[in-house]
Amino acid sequence: MNTLVAVAIAPLGVGDELAAEVAEVVRVIRASGLPNRTNSMFTEIEGEWDEVFQVVKDATFVLAEKGIRTEVVLKADVRPGHTGMMERKVSKVDDILGGGGHAE
Repeated sequence: MNTLVAVAIAPLGVGDELAAEVAEVVRVIRASGLPNRTNSMFTEIEGEWDEVFQVVKDATFVLAEKGIRTEVVLKADVRPGHTGMMERKVSKVDDILGGGGHAE
């Protein structure tokens, strides 16, 4: 079943700058081979339910297994019979807006 998730996996209690720990999480997600995209707040991952949630687990545990308290915020969109939703959802909105793309 195709699943698109937006997930934020972040360490707690390691200081103000989290980039190094977040990079470890993103490295695991990118190594999964599933379609993914990272922005300033979330990483989107798309694939079959079990594959996506295995990646979320693996990415979470890369920090948790080091003894780091880890927070996971997740939103999922399960849409049977559809793939490529990570790109298609944005394209539909851009088309309505006249292809203006993203604001900087």
